[in-house]
Amino acid sequence: MKALPIEPSNTPVAIGSRIRAARQGQRMTIEQVAESTGLTKGFLSRVERDLTSPSVASLVTLCQVLSIPIGDLFVDPETHLTRRGEGPRINLGGEGIREQLLTPRHERRLQVIRAVIEPHGRGESELYAVDCDVDVMHVLSGCITVVFTSERYELEAGDTLTFPGREPHTWINESGREAVVLWTLVPAASR
Repeated sequence: MKALPIEPSNTPVAIGSRIRAARQGQRMTIEQVAESTGLTKGFLSRVERDLTSPSVASLVTLCQVLSIPIGDLFVDPETHLTRRGEGPRINLGGEGIREQLLTPRHERRLQVIRAVIEPHGRGESELYAVDCDVDVMHVLSGCITVVFTSERYELEAGDTLTFPGREPHTWINESGREAVVLWTLVPAASR
């Protein structure tokens, strides 16, 4: 079988923002990177703004100083789009609730769930915990009451409650109208 020739692309690869993000992630200034690499601040600034391309040797040195694999600069980020109404339906318990997963099922860093809660819909009848470090509940519309061992919070549209996911709690829509809530669990709850 004959190999197909590879056509070189004249499109420049924009890596400057990734280099800047790596530098900022290391909490380094351009001055510090310049000193560590032997490159000038002006050159590094132009590289970060994609106004110039570094040589392979400069790029290798930069990546060593910034502690990033050189290949990471050229990899397309993994993205996932969930359009309104297209997320898979899930059921984490409770009554009078329709839940939709907005993040991919395989995402382990966090989980976002959109819940539509009917009037008088509720979570478990007993207090329960979620296997995550942080649970963030944001009310998009309607009202919801969150009950903990010793506290109650009445949340309205626009309110956000952040708490440890493993803290025993439950919730109820005590109103006569539907409530829409976004739950963000960090990391994603174990199934």
